[in-house]
Amino acid sequence: MFKNKRYLTAGIDASLPFPTQLLLWKMIDDMPEPKDYLQVFQLSKEIVDGKPVQKVHHKQEMPNYQEVAHLGILPAHDIKDGKIFVIDDGDHSTMLWAHEY
Repeated sequence: MFKNKRYLTAGIDASLPFPTQLLLWKMIDDMPEPKDYLQVFQLSKEIVDGKPVQKVHHKQEMPNYQEVAHLGILPAHDIKDGKIFVIDDGDHSTMLWAHEY
């Protein structure tokens, strides 16, 4: 799974910084098999060493998997809060905000 063409919705393209997009795809690529067709990312702001960083909580249901990463190279205004889905339908994979589903 997730070895096919990759797409973004207009909402992701317009509002999620490119470094964050790359991190999400990399987290999927680096996770162990088997992978669920639905990957869920919860984004939030966290303060680490007095500086704001992007916290990314990645999870899937079956089999159960969770990982947390921090991306600290973003300007504070690029740190996002929200839920993102990445769905593999067999032909392609799409990254979208949960509210776009």
